Amino acid sequence: MPKVLIVDDQAAVRTALETLFELGGLTPVAVSTAEEALDQIATEDIGAVVQDMNFTEEQTSGADGARLFRAIRQLDPDMPVVLITSWTSLETAVALLKEGAADYMAKPWDQDKLLRTVENLVDLRRLKHDNIRLLARERRARSKLAGRHDLCGLVYASPQMHEAVHLAIAVAPSDASILITGPNGSGKEKIAEIIVANSRRRDRPFVKVNVGALPDSLFEAELFGAEAGAYTGAAKIRIGRFEAAEGGTLFLDELGTLPLASQAKLLRVLQTGEFERLGSSHTRKADVRVLSATNVDLARAIAGGTFREDLYFRLNTIEVFVPPLADRPDDILPLAHHFLAAQGAAGPPRSFGEAALSALADHDWPGNVRELQNRVQRAVLTAAAETITAADLGLGESSRATGARRAETTAATAAAAASAPALPGPAGAPTDDAEATAERGAIREALIRAGGVVARAAADLGLSRQALYRRMDRLDVVLERRLR
Repeated sequence: MPKVLIVDDQAAVRTALETLFELGGLTPVAVSTAEEALDQIATEDIGAVVQDMNFTEEQTSGADGARLFRAIRQLDPDMPVVLITSWTSLETAVALLKEGAADYMAKPWDQDKLLRTVENLVDLRRLKHDNIRLLARERRARSKLAGRHDLCGLVYASPQMHEAVHLAIAVAPSDASILITGPNGSGKEKIAEIIVANSRRRDRPFVKVNVGALPDSLFEAELFGAEAGAYTGAAKIRIGRFEAAEGGTLFLDELGTLPLASQAKLLRVLQTGEFERLGSSHTRKADVRVLSATNVDLARAIAGGTFREDLYFRLNTIEVFVPPLADRPDDILPLAHHFLAAQGAAGPPRSFGEAALSALADHDWPGNVRELQNRVQRAVLTAAAETITAADLGLGESSRATGARRAETTAATAAAAASAPALPGPAGAPTDDAEATAERGAIREALIRAGGVVARAAADLGLSRQALYRRMDRLDVVLERRLR
């Protein structure tokens, strides 16, 4: 438990303060000189300092206290200091507040107020130190992971992303099928690259295919190949993606958009490891590890009859979830600086202004990492000065991007509100305009679909969890636990 350091030249004052803090459950240590105080701070675990402003009878100006305070700040800039003042040193104490003193108390002090103030300062310092230790431990864990494994240039600082990367590394050596989930633009393909780079198949082919972009008519030919003449325009043999990935890894992106008929064909290959080229009766064997990714809630898709449950379990031996950027705010600025450095060759050196950094941190990032990268690239190309502003990033209050998103949200919520079931809000909830009513209805419907799980409802609406909570609060939408 950190101690409270009392610095006062009067024995009676030291005894009174020691008794007060001991009764309050704190551990006091009392000294009478500035030299002793600095020695305690240098050698002991001190959580807060309560110091007088004068240490000799001849001095009443507060100069002694000011010198000690500044010496403490030099020794430990984060040490919270409460100043005990007389009327003659009050002006000096106020000046020291501007230099970083935590508080001041005039003599005679309010016992309850002083005790509460010191308790809070000790608790805050302990929490801050705990957080520093936690961050240091997380940095060491990231550094250790990066030193032992190939992270394919991934930039991250958040514990949420570290959890996803750690799981990806852990399952990489196996041949198990991995399902990578998360919103569009969050980094699912990068996780797939990390899995491959740390697998036994890293030196074998790594083939990527966006199955959501394949027309139904070309699905078989694209994945399994086709003989010459198998369909109009097939003038020569076409090698399918499974053949191309032989011995290596096949990454199926946008899996949740795959039609049911194509799902059945994919399932057969995954179950048997066998396939035929289109137009051929010759059965071929596929030695391929399959990774897949989707931003679709497959459990909901299965319940709705749009995705096969047997295919889901075949692909989902292990699931790696990549959280949206809004849910891992520690990654925003490191990624922004990384993307800025990557654009260095596009023009003169650039840097982010303070307002730009604040705007980056405050933005909800519905487009996730991809949106962040695009905004930084655009800012580098269009900024008039070397210092990038919030407006350069399109994040100013009057930005067209913000207005466009607001218009899109309004249109979507208005359309959803027509069929949204009623969910009672608090008594006396205000009745406002049609836009708010439509948005409220859409949120309630999303919460019902998500069974009351705010994270799922937010993903359904294309919002971060924090943004959805703010809208629920503004619109008086109550989260009814009976929905679960």
